[in-house]
Amino acid sequence: MTESEAQEFHGYYMQGFGIFTAIAVVAHLLVWLWRPWIPGPDGYASLESVNQTVSTLLPMLS
Repeated sequence: MTESEAQEFHGYYMQGFGIFTAIAVVAHLLVWLWRPWIPGPDGYASLESVNQTVSTLLPMLS
């Protein structure tokens, strides 16, 4: 494989990796909005909306 062929392959590989990563990030975000991984103090029942989820998680992060 020549240097130019290797660079072309690398470009295609990085483009595919970027697309895959973007799809994975969107999928994880959608799953998080559906069912957060870190429940509130009363379990998943206490996290009825995204605003409650954020307000529950922010004190844990600081």
